[in-house]
Order: sequence, then C-alpha cells, then structure tokens
Amino acid sequence: MKNYQYLTSGVLEGYLLGLVTGQEKEELERILATDEDVLSQLKELEREMEAYFLQNAVPPPPGIREKIELRISEIEIKKWVEPASTHFTPPTSEPRSNEPHYVHVDVDNTHIRVHKHWKTAFITIFILSKLFLILGLYFYFKSTSLEQEVNRLKIETQQTEQLRR
Repeated sequence: MKNYQYLTSGVLEGYLLGLVTGQEKEELERILATDEDVLSQLKELEREMEAYFLQNAVPPPPGIREKIELRISEIEIKKWVEPASTHFTPPTSEPRSNEPHYVHVDVDNTHIRVHKHWKTAFITIFILSKLFLILGLYFYFKSTSLEQEVNRLKIETQQTEQLRR
C-alpha cells in the first residue's frame, strides 16, 4: 500500500483506535519507522483525536472519586487483615453469600443463538401476522366499498320513491 493511501484510507485512524488487524499493524509500524510524513501525520491525527475526545468528554457523576477511593482503602485494609489467618480452607463450589458471584462467559460470536423450534415458531408468527394484516386490510376496504354501495342504493330508492309520488 502506498504511503498516500495510508494517509487517505483511514488506516491511521483505525491504528490509533486499535481497530486494525495484526498484519496491518505490523505493516504500518514498518512504514512509520521509515517514512517521516506518515509519522508526522499520525502524530498530528493523534493530537486532533485527543483534543476532540477531551472536548467531548463527559464528566463522571459527583462523588464517584470518593466512592472509588473508599473501595480501594477497604480492599487495602482487607489485604492487611486477612493474612493473619493461617489455616487452609478448601474452596467450596457454592459462592459466599456476602460476595456477588459472577459467571465468566466467553463470547466468540455476535449472533444470538435460538433453539431450532423457536426459529420456526417466530417464522410462523411472522407469516401469520402478515396474513392477518392483509386480510384485515382486505375486509376493511371491502366493508367501506359495501357501505358506499348501500348508501348509493338508499339514495336511488329514495329518488325512485319521490318520482312515483
């Protein structure tokens, strides 16, 4: 890839945001070591992005710093207090009641997995909803046309009755 293409293709932005692949990263780092123009463009872009992020930064809620410092001090106090106990307690499979239990979930797919029967149920419901929509519109327009026909016939019968009199 030519150096000009690096400047115009958005690879530098992706590099700064950590969105490039390993191969692109290695290639760009080789070019940065040899080409001063690309390096200066990268530094300028980094300054611009930093200024933009600082300008649009959202301040944390008030009091959050004190809460974090309190938690850190509590953790440090626990570290100093816990080593006093020297007997070994084997880990249990049940989580402690006073600590939250988190289950580590590895996500390697961005799609939602649904049981195969649910898939057919969703498709069936979708098709039925479209069918009912079409039938509802058909009968609505059919009833309005019939109402118009009834009104037209009423007017005709009234006119014929008036002519007979």
